[in-house]
Amino acid sequence: MPPVLYIVIPCYNEQEVLPITAPQFLQKLLSLRDLGKISDESRVLFVNDGSRDGTWELIRKLAASDAHYLGISQSRNRGHQNAVLAGLMEAKDRCDITISIDCDGQDDIDAMDRMVDAYLEGCEVVYGVRASRRTDSFFKRFTAQGFYKFLAAMGAEVVYNHADYRLISARVLRELQNYREVNLFLRGLVPLVGFKSTTVSYDRAERLAGKSHYPLGKMLALAMNGITSLSVKPLRLIMGFGLLVALVSFLGVVWAIVTALTGQSVDGWASMTCIVCFVSGVQLISLGIIGEYVGKTYLEVKQRPRYIISERTWEAPTKPRNS
Repeated sequence: MPPVLYIVIPCYNEQEVLPITAPQFLQKLLSLRDLGKISDESRVLFVNDGSRDGTWELIRKLAASDAHYLGISQSRNRGHQNAVLAGLMEAKDRCDITISIDCDGQDDIDAMDRMVDAYLEGCEVVYGVRASRRTDSFFKRFTAQGFYKFLAAMGAEVVYNHADYRLISARVLRELQNYREVNLFLRGLVPLVGFKSTTVSYDRAERLAGKSHYPLGKMLALAMNGITSLSVKPLRLIMGFGLLVALVSFLGVVWAIVTALTGQSVDGWASMTCIVCFVSGVQLISLGIIGEYVGKTYLEVKQRPRYIISERTWEAPTKPRNS
């Protein structure tokens, strides 16, 4: 029997691009069904991440127009990673496989055919990996490639040039559910789960409409979140650097004593100022990195919900009681 596929699509202020890409997702779903690769019970699941425009109204209209469209809405904006997780967890008990993909139409939906083929051949996870970055500007290409290399150098296990376009089986999702992190970085969590995996390469196109919701600031925040969520290597680097500074300081003390005993010392504030500023800077940077880990621990122990679904298109919206 063909597997049931749910295409999970996070949406945040996508009213401009959604009317263009939604029919494309449906067409791809139906073509896979017609080829006999997936069941007719397969669905396109939109996740509204607290959009401030008409995204949720569009999703509700799509769901009313075709039974293959479904939608859920979060109670507020929680970020891309939480929106993807909400969709995956909502779908895991309804399907055999999921494919998460962004709403902007940049990821090649034809790669889904090869993803499903890989699953039918025994792979539980299939990562969509960009074949090249020819469509990116130099700055975007430089920062994105540096993002993955920096994550790898800091000890975070990630798939190079892979974002959140991936196939995951329901079996893997049930194991992923056991990872209770509040600070989510799915690109690093999914490889930790394990199971047989492979990659599918594709070319990424330009955004079809609307504006990108991942500027440089968010990319840097995502990198920091990934590193501090998945690795303690920065803390070890601090310790190593601290030992190096301590060694240099010890040599400086020996040098100061020797010069004082031989009468070669001279009064001066420049050297002392440089040393104080250097050590102070190292201490502040070290405290900042340690504080980042302490803050993450503080948020994790609260065990707040990672997402809250306020509406589903297959359920009637609840109305408040009259007081």
